[in-house]
Amino acid sequence: MRQRSSLAATPAAVAFALVAASGLGPSAASAQPVAAAAVPAAGPSYADLADLADSAPLVVRAQLRGLTALEPERARGVRAGWARYYVVARTRALIAGGSAQGESLRFLADLPLDARGKPPRLKGKDVLLFAREAPGRPGELQLVAPDALLVWDPAVEARLRGVLQELNAAERPARVTGVREAIFVPGTLAGEGETQIFLSTHDGTAASITVSHKPGSEPHWGVSFSEVFDPAARPPARDTLAWYRLACALPRQLAPRVNVSATIADQRQAAVDYALVRKDLGDCGRLRGS
Repeated sequence: MRQRSSLAATPAAVAFALVAASGLGPSAASAQPVAAAAVPAAGPSYADLADLADSAPLVVRAQLRGLTALEPERARGVRAGWARYYVVARTRALIAGGSAQGESLRFLADLPLDARGKPPRLKGKDVLLFAREAPGRPGELQLVAPDALLVWDPAVEARLRGVLQELNAAERPARVTGVREAIFVPGTLAGEGETQIFLSTHDGTAASITVSHKPGSEPHWGVSFSEVFDPAARPPARDTLAWYRLACALPRQLAPRVNVSATIADQRQAAVDYALVRKDLGDCGRLRGS
């Protein structure tokens, strides 16, 4: 996991160019397009912020100073109802990461058009940019996703800083990539048993969910992101990194191929327990456009 600074700095100390100032402008034929979208009216969800922050070496607060539309022939692949713009911005603060190359920010962005064919009124407004270095182009950066540009406000930045703090924690949950194996093992008493759901992670570290059954009690479950499972573990709270790792990565249903329970009845119970976990986690809550 990349380390990110949680302290904002002055533009003079941390400013950089998203696209090198020399040679890139509205007529630069070699410029590579980087799409972006204004945040939905409801504001970014926890999952939106975590998606972007987890993949961005740099997070910058910037003020948009100008938008210049590119000619349609130089804006191939733009979706219907959108247009590509050459954007000039000024660094306000570096929120995460580190790269200092200049105060002026320049990049290409795809923006949605209103009924009059106009882009959002972003000139003079502050935005949050989630960026990385452009491969093979020293000194240039690009947004990490088609919609890695969010309209800034104090509440959004405060929430973002909370997400970054979780991502930088020493015991942060690993990124979940799916379910590796699930097994229900009945106990010695009627109504007793346990389903263990072993998760795959991007770095191979341990992660598992345990659903426990006791006679006369409702089943309860918890998650562990280590080799040791705490029997007192509870489901993670919504809008936390542990919740996000599960809610936004686990499939809706348990695939039969990973259900290795011994009998058909046990396989059914494992599937029921997995469904309970998914129901408790709820929807991931992403609001960003595709």
